[in-house]
Amino acid sequence: MHFWICVVLGLSSLGLVAAPASFESAKKVAGRMYSSEKQEFYCGCTIRWQGGKGIPDLNSCGYKVRKNGPRASRIEWEHVMPAQQFGSPLPCWQQGGRKACAANDELFQRMEADLFNLKPAIGEVNGDRAHYRFGLLPSSLSAYGQCPVKIDFQARLVEPRPEIRGDIARIYFYMADKYGIRLARAQQQLFMAWHQQDPVDSAEQQMQQRLAQHMGHANEFVTGKKHWNLNYQPSRFGLTAAVQSDSAAKPAQLSASAVKGNKNSKLYHFSHCSGFRQIAERNQVLFDSEQQAQQAGFSLAGNCKAADPHLADD
Repeated sequence: MHFWICVVLGLSSLGLVAAPASFESAKKVAGRMYSSEKQEFYCGCTIRWQGGKGIPDLNSCGYKVRKNGPRASRIEWEHVMPAQQFGSPLPCWQQGGRKACAANDELFQRMEADLFNLKPAIGEVNGDRAHYRFGLLPSSLSAYGQCPVKIDFQARLVEPRPEIRGDIARIYFYMADKYGIRLARAQQQLFMAWHQQDPVDSAEQQMQQRLAQHMGHANEFVTGKKHWNLNYQPSRFGLTAAVQSDSAAKPAQLSASAVKGNKNSKLYHFSHCSGFRQIAERNQVLFDSEQQAQQAGFSLAGNCKAADPHLADD
Protein backbone atom coordinates (compact mmCIF):
# COMPACT_ATOMS: atom_id res chain seq x y z
CA MET A 1 0.00 0.00 0.00
CA HIS A 2 2.79 2.42 0.92
CA PHE A 3 4.42 1.81 -2.45
CA TRP A 4 1.33 2.79 -4.42
CA ILE A 5 0.73 5.88 -2.27
CA CYS A 6 4.28 6.98 -3.13
CA VAL A 7 3.57 6.38 -6.80
CA VAL A 8 0.48 8.58 -6.69
CA LEU A 9 2.29 11.36 -4.84
CA GLY A 10 5.18 11.16 -7.27
CA LEU A 11 2.93 11.36 -10.29
CA SER A 12 0.93 14.21 -8.81
CA SER A 13 4.10 16.21 -8.24
CA LEU A 14 4.94 15.78 -11.91
CA GLY A 15 1.54 17.08 -12.95
CA LEU A 16 0.10 13.86 -14.33
CA VAL A 17 -3.32 14.93 -13.04
CA ALA A 18 -3.43 17.38 -15.98
CA ALA A 19 -3.07 14.62 -18.55
CA PRO A 20 -6.10 14.00 -20.81
CA ALA A 21 -8.62 11.69 -19.19
CA SER A 22 -10.26 10.38 -22.37
CA PHE A 23 -9.42 9.76 -26.01
CA GLU A 24 -11.77 12.55 -27.08
CA SER A 25 -10.01 15.09 -24.88
CA ALA A 26 -6.61 13.74 -25.94
CA LYS A 27 -7.45 14.32 -29.61
CA LYS A 28 -8.27 17.95 -28.88
CA VAL A 29 -5.00 18.46 -27.01
CA ALA A 30 -3.06 16.65 -29.73
CA GLY A 31 -4.64 18.90 -32.34
CA ARG A 32 -3.19 21.91 -30.54
CA MET A 33 0.20 20.28 -29.89
CA TYR A 34 0.67 19.25 -33.51
CA SER A 35 -0.76 22.44 -35.05
CA SER A 36 2.76 23.50 -36.00
CA GLU A 37 3.68 20.00 -37.21
CA LYS A 38 3.63 20.03 -41.00
CA GLN A 39 4.30 16.36 -41.71
CA GLU A 40 1.97 13.37 -41.44
CA PHE A 41 3.46 10.36 -39.66
CA TYR A 42 3.38 7.38 -42.02
CA CYS A 43 3.75 8.99 -45.44
CA GLY A 44 5.33 12.35 -44.70
CA CYS A 45 2.55 14.25 -46.46
CA THR A 46 2.18 17.95 -45.72
CA ILE A 47 -0.66 18.77 -43.30
CA ARG A 48 -2.86 21.86 -43.33
CA TRP A 49 -4.46 22.47 -39.94
CA GLN A 50 -7.86 24.12 -39.52
CA GLY A 51 -9.37 24.48 -36.05
CA GLY A 52 -7.51 21.51 -34.67
CA LYS A 53 -8.37 19.28 -37.62
CA GLY A 54 -5.78 18.21 -40.15
CA ILE A 55 -6.12 17.95 -43.91
CA PRO A 56 -3.33 16.07 -45.71
CA ASP A 57 -1.96 17.34 -49.01
CA LEU A 58 -1.84 14.00 -50.81
CA ASN A 59 -0.02 15.44 -53.82
CA SER A 60 2.85 16.60 -51.62
CA CYS A 61 3.91 13.02 -50.99
CA GLY A 62 2.56 11.34 -54.10
CA TYR A 63 -0.15 9.53 -52.15
CA LYS A 64 -2.50 7.31 -54.13
CA VAL A 65 -5.85 6.40 -52.62
CA ARG A 66 -6.06 2.63 -52.24
CA LYS A 67 -9.75 2.25 -51.49
CA ASN A 68 -11.19 4.78 -49.04
CA GLY A 69 -11.15 8.29 -50.47
CA PRO A 70 -13.03 10.04 -47.63
CA ARG A 71 -10.65 8.71 -44.97
CA ALA A 72 -7.65 9.46 -47.15
CA SER A 73 -8.70 13.11 -47.22
CA ARG A 74 -8.48 13.61 -43.46
CA ILE A 75 -5.98 13.28 -40.62
CA GLU A 76 -6.86 10.85 -37.85
CA TRP A 77 -5.14 10.15 -34.53
CA GLU A 78 -3.29 6.87 -34.73
CA HIS A 79 -2.43 4.80 -31.68
CA VAL A 80 1.11 3.70 -32.52
CA MET A 81 0.75 0.86 -30.01
CA PRO A 82 -2.78 -0.19 -31.00
CA ALA A 83 -5.63 -0.22 -28.52
CA GLN A 84 -6.02 -3.96 -28.91
CA GLN A 85 -2.48 -4.58 -27.68
CA PHE A 86 -2.81 -2.56 -24.50
CA GLY A 87 -6.52 -3.25 -23.99
CA SER A 88 -7.10 -6.92 -24.82
CA PRO A 89 -5.50 -8.28 -21.61
CA LEU A 90 -8.06 -6.38 -19.52
CA PRO A 91 -11.31 -8.07 -18.38
CA CYS A 92 -13.37 -5.23 -19.82
CA TRP A 93 -12.15 -6.18 -23.30
CA GLN A 94 -13.34 -9.74 -22.80
CA GLN A 95 -16.73 -8.44 -21.72
CA GLY A 96 -17.34 -6.00 -24.54
CA GLY A 97 -14.20 -5.10 -26.47
CA ARG A 98 -12.89 -1.59 -26.88
CA LYS A 99 -16.25 0.11 -26.34
CA ALA A 100 -16.68 -1.50 -22.95
CA CYS A 101 -13.16 -0.57 -21.88
CA ALA A 102 -13.51 3.02 -23.08
CA ALA A 103 -16.77 3.39 -21.17
CA ASN A 104 -15.91 1.64 -17.92
CA ASP A 105 -12.20 1.03 -17.35
CA GLU A 106 -10.11 3.88 -15.92
CA LEU A 107 -6.78 2.31 -16.80
CA PHE A 108 -7.80 1.74 -20.42
CA GLN A 109 -9.05 5.32 -20.65
CA ARG A 110 -5.66 6.61 -19.51
CA MET A 111 -3.78 4.40 -21.94
CA GLU A 112 -6.09 5.33 -24.82
CA ALA A 113 -5.58 9.03 -24.02
CA ASP A 114 -1.80 8.90 -23.62
CA LEU A 115 -0.48 11.69 -25.85
CA PHE A 116 2.91 10.06 -26.38
CA ASN A 117 1.18 7.17 -28.19
CA LEU A 118 -0.78 9.36 -30.63
CA LYS A 119 0.41 10.47 -34.07
CA PRO A 120 -1.37 12.31 -36.92
CA ALA A 121 -1.91 9.85 -39.77
CA ILE A 122 -3.80 9.75 -43.05
CA GLY A 123 -7.15 8.20 -42.17
CA GLU A 124 -6.99 5.50 -44.81
CA VAL A 125 -3.58 4.30 -43.61
CA ASN A 126 -4.78 4.45 -40.01
CA GLY A 127 -7.75 2.26 -40.92
CA ASP A 128 -5.70 -0.17 -42.99
CA ARG A 129 -3.04 -0.54 -40.29
CA ALA A 130 -5.73 -1.56 -37.78
CA HIS A 131 -3.98 -3.42 -34.94
CA TYR A 132 -1.35 -5.09 -37.13
CA ARG A 133 2.16 -5.53 -35.77
CA PHE A 134 5.15 -3.66 -37.16
CA GLY A 135 7.80 -5.62 -39.02
CA LEU A 136 9.85 -5.89 -42.18
CA LEU A 137 8.24 -7.09 -45.39
CA PRO A 138 9.70 -8.47 -48.63
CA SER A 139 10.49 -5.90 -51.29
CA SER A 140 7.24 -4.85 -52.89
CA LEU A 141 5.48 -1.75 -54.08
CA SER A 142 3.44 0.31 -51.69
CA ALA A 143 -0.32 0.26 -52.21
CA TYR A 144 -0.38 4.04 -51.65
CA GLY A 145 1.60 5.38 -54.58
CA GLN A 146 4.81 7.07 -53.47
CA CYS A 147 3.90 6.82 -49.79
CA PRO A 148 6.45 4.26 -48.54
CA VAL A 149 4.34 2.51 -45.89
CA LYS A 150 3.65 -1.13 -46.77
CA ILE A 151 0.86 -3.29 -45.32
CA ASP A 152 0.51 -7.04 -45.76
CA PHE A 153 -3.14 -7.72 -44.94
CA GLN A 154 -2.73 -11.50 -45.00
CA ALA A 155 0.30 -11.54 -42.69
CA ARG A 156 -1.12 -8.62 -40.68
CA LEU A 157 2.18 -6.77 -40.75
CA VAL A 158 3.08 -3.12 -41.39
CA GLU A 159 6.45 -1.86 -42.53
CA PRO A 160 6.86 1.88 -41.78
CA ARG A 161 9.27 4.21 -43.53
CA PRO A 162 12.82 4.19 -42.08
CA GLU A 163 12.56 7.81 -40.87
CA ILE A 164 10.00 6.94 -38.17
CA ARG A 165 11.08 3.46 -37.08
CA GLY A 166 13.03 4.74 -34.11
CA ASP A 167 10.10 6.94 -33.09
CA ILE A 168 7.86 3.87 -33.12
CA ALA A 169 10.33 1.87 -31.06
CA ARG A 170 10.62 4.54 -28.38
CA ILE A 171 6.84 4.85 -28.15
CA TYR A 172 6.51 1.10 -27.63
CA PHE A 173 9.23 1.13 -24.97
CA TYR A 174 7.45 3.98 -23.21
CA MET A 175 4.04 2.28 -23.22
CA ALA A 176 5.50 -1.05 -22.09
CA ASP A 177 7.44 0.62 -19.30
CA LYS A 178 4.65 2.86 -18.04
CA TYR A 179 1.82 0.34 -18.10
CA GLY A 180 3.67 -2.97 -17.72
CA ILE A 181 2.68 -4.21 -21.18
CA ARG A 182 4.54 -7.29 -22.34
CA LEU A 183 6.52 -7.10 -25.55
CA ALA A 184 7.49 -10.37 -27.22
CA ARG A 185 11.22 -11.02 -27.42
CA ALA A 186 11.26 -10.76 -31.22
CA GLN A 187 9.36 -7.49 -31.02
CA GLN A 188 11.85 -6.10 -28.52
CA GLN A 189 14.78 -7.09 -30.72
CA LEU A 190 13.24 -5.42 -33.75
CA PHE A 191 12.54 -2.19 -31.88
CA MET A 192 15.99 -2.14 -30.28
CA ALA A 193 17.48 -2.31 -33.78
CA TRP A 194 15.17 0.44 -35.02
CA HIS A 195 16.11 2.61 -32.05
CA GLN A 196 19.76 2.37 -33.08
CA GLN A 197 19.15 2.81 -36.80
CA ASP A 198 16.89 5.85 -36.38
CA PRO A 199 18.15 7.83 -33.36
CA VAL A 200 16.28 10.73 -31.76
CA ASP A 201 16.37 13.90 -33.87
CA SER A 202 15.58 17.48 -32.92
CA ALA A 203 11.97 17.30 -34.18
CA GLU A 204 11.20 14.25 -32.04
CA GLN A 205 12.86 15.83 -29.03
CA GLN A 206 10.96 19.09 -29.41
CA MET A 207 7.60 17.34 -29.76
CA GLN A 208 8.42 15.19 -26.74
CA GLN A 209 9.01 18.34 -24.71
CA ARG A 210 5.71 19.86 -25.79
CA LEU A 211 3.73 16.71 -24.99
CA ALA A 212 5.50 16.34 -21.64
CA GLN A 213 4.03 19.68 -20.53
CA HIS A 214 0.56 18.14 -20.78
CA MET A 215 1.38 14.61 -19.65
CA GLY A 216 3.35 15.78 -16.61
CA HIS A 217 6.36 13.60 -17.43
CA ALA A 218 8.73 12.89 -20.29
CA ASN A 219 9.17 9.91 -22.57
CA GLU A 220 12.53 9.04 -21.07
CA PHE A 221 13.40 6.72 -23.95
CA VAL A 222 13.45 9.87 -26.07
CA THR A 223 15.36 11.99 -23.55
CA GLY A 224 17.89 9.19 -23.08
CA LYS A 225 17.34 8.78 -19.36
CA LYS A 226 16.07 5.22 -19.90
CA HIS A 227 17.42 2.51 -22.18
CA TRP A 228 15.56 -0.64 -23.18
CA ASN A 229 17.23 -4.06 -23.16
CA LEU A 230 15.97 -7.65 -23.23
CA ASN A 231 16.12 -7.85 -19.44
CA TYR A 232 14.40 -4.50 -18.88
CA GLN A 233 12.02 -4.47 -15.92
CA PRO A 234 9.08 -2.07 -16.54
CA SER A 235 8.61 0.56 -13.85
CA ARG A 236 4.79 0.51 -14.28
CA PHE A 237 4.70 4.13 -13.14
CA GLY A 238 1.37 4.67 -14.90
CA LEU A 239 -0.47 2.39 -12.52
CA THR A 240 -1.83 4.62 -9.76
CA ALA A 241 -3.33 3.46 -6.46
CA ALA A 242 -6.82 4.24 -7.72
CA VAL A 243 -6.37 2.05 -10.77
CA GLN A 244 -4.43 -0.58 -8.84
CA SER A 245 -7.33 -1.05 -6.43
CA ASP A 246 -9.57 -1.98 -9.33
CA SER A 247 -9.51 -5.73 -9.90
CA ALA A 248 -9.75 -5.05 -13.62
CA ALA A 249 -6.28 -3.50 -13.64
CA LYS A 250 -3.93 -5.76 -11.67
CA PRO A 251 -0.35 -5.68 -13.04
CA ALA A 252 -0.39 -9.40 -13.78
CA GLN A 253 -3.24 -8.83 -16.20
CA LEU A 254 -1.44 -6.15 -18.19
CA SER A 255 0.98 -8.51 -19.90
CA ALA A 256 -0.24 -9.90 -23.20
CA SER A 257 -2.30 -13.04 -22.67
CA ALA A 258 -0.54 -16.21 -23.78
CA VAL A 259 -3.81 -18.10 -24.28
CA LYS A 260 -6.77 -16.88 -26.30
CA GLY A 261 -10.08 -18.71 -26.69
CA ASN A 262 -12.82 -18.55 -29.29
CA LYS A 263 -16.32 -18.29 -27.80
CA ASN A 264 -17.88 -19.94 -30.85
CA SER A 265 -15.56 -22.90 -31.38
CA LYS A 266 -14.65 -23.35 -27.70
CA LEU A 267 -11.03 -23.80 -28.83
CA TYR A 268 -8.03 -22.02 -27.33
CA HIS A 269 -4.80 -20.96 -29.04
CA PHE A 270 -1.32 -20.12 -27.82
CA SER A 271 0.22 -16.84 -28.96
CA HIS A 272 2.54 -18.63 -31.43
CA CYS A 273 -0.37 -20.34 -33.24
CA SER A 274 -1.76 -19.00 -36.50
CA GLY A 275 -5.30 -18.87 -35.12
CA PHE A 276 -4.33 -16.68 -32.16
CA ARG A 277 -4.62 -13.43 -34.18
CA GLN A 278 -7.47 -14.56 -36.40
CA ILE A 279 -10.20 -14.68 -33.78
CA ALA A 280 -12.72 -11.88 -34.23
CA GLU A 281 -12.61 -9.36 -31.39
CA ARG A 282 -16.20 -10.06 -30.34
CA ASN A 283 -15.43 -13.79 -29.96
CA GLN A 284 -12.18 -13.47 -27.96
CA VAL A 285 -11.76 -14.85 -24.45
CA LEU A 286 -8.36 -14.30 -22.82
CA PHE A 287 -6.90 -16.67 -20.24
CA ASP A 288 -3.88 -16.39 -17.97
CA SER A 289 -2.98 -20.06 -18.45
CA GLU A 290 -3.82 -23.20 -20.37
CA GLN A 291 -5.28 -24.70 -17.20
CA GLN A 292 -7.67 -21.77 -16.87
CA ALA A 293 -8.85 -22.27 -20.45
CA GLN A 294 -9.45 -25.97 -19.88
CA GLN A 295 -11.34 -25.31 -16.67
CA ALA A 296 -13.60 -22.99 -18.66
CA GLY A 297 -14.46 -25.84 -21.02
CA PHE A 298 -12.14 -24.92 -23.92
CA SER A 299 -10.02 -27.41 -25.87
CA LEU A 300 -6.67 -26.90 -27.56
CA ALA A 301 -6.95 -26.01 -31.28
CA GLY A 302 -5.64 -28.68 -33.64
CA ASN A 303 -3.15 -26.40 -35.37
CA CYS A 304 -1.48 -25.72 -32.02
CA LYS A 305 -0.76 -29.29 -31.05
CA ALA A 306 2.33 -29.68 -33.20
CA ALA A 307 4.26 -26.88 -31.51
CA ASP A 308 5.66 -26.50 -28.03
CA PRO A 309 4.14 -23.31 -26.56
CA HIS A 310 7.00 -22.98 -24.08
CA LEU A 311 9.40 -22.36 -26.97
CA ALA A 312 7.36 -19.52 -28.43
CA ASP A 313 8.31 -15.87 -28.00
CA ASP A 314 5.09 -14.45 -29.33
